Amino acid sequence: MHPSALLTLLQEVQRGATSIDKAFAKLGTFPSELVPDACLDHQRLIRTGIPEVIYGASKSAAQIAVIAEAMLQQGGPVLATRVDPEKAGKVITLLPQFRYVDDARMLLANPAPTDATKYRGETLVISAGTSDIPVAEEARLTLETLGHPVQKLYDAGVAGLHRLLGKQDILRQATVIIVVAGMEGALPSVVGGLVRCPVIAVPTSVGYGASFGGIAALLGMLNSCAPGIAVVNIDNGFGAACMAEAINRDVHS
Repeated sequence: MHPSALLTLLQEVQRGATSIDKAFAKLGTFPSELVPDACLDHQRLIRTGIPEVIYGASKSAAQIAVIAEAMLQQGGPVLATRVDPEKAGKVITLLPQFRYVDDARMLLANPAPTDATKYRGETLVISAGTSDIPVAEEARLTLETLGHPVQKLYDAGVAGLHRLLGKQDILRQATVIIVVAGMEGALPSVVGGLVRCPVIAVPTSVGYGASFGGIAALLGMLNSCAPGIAVVNIDNGFGAACMAEAINRDVHS
């Protein structure tokens, strides 16, 4: 349930527009709801600031649709990650309010309006190469759907460092930066040496054999000598977005 929906319901009860019985019935599935194969945590957005998100990789289209429909009824943004195009098409047939972003493999509905007043500033998402964009887009779209102000700077890796150095004004405006890189994973260290804000490094599985599916980039980022860098799991654009959202969120919002 979105915080604004709960607040509206309580205000309606206070002024007599909704009876206590009706409000009680509406809250019957709060804070959790059992659906086939899942128990949904509708309270998570209020409790943590980030709603429950559907991980679609191991779920069928039918399972995703059942969970998503229950979430839609609660209001607020709904996201499903790691959804392949075939599954997405089946879900959209059942729930046409969703849109699918193929690059990021995400289903999105009910995006929150961007509200800069709830955040310390904006997050900048940087991808080292074009091949890293799908993971960067997972991060950007997660932030955007949550209503977080976000900018992007793509294909700015260390093989052509002038592309990044020419954008230092954009780097310095951000209050959090997500850097997505595969291969040897050097870009977060470079960015970390240029800015004073937190940098969240995301290793990707992009690279040749010795990259070991992203492990080389992961180890490079974990061993960075630049201060102020945190590292998430391989290809975890969603996790990086959640960390950026938590860092930038105004605690009084």
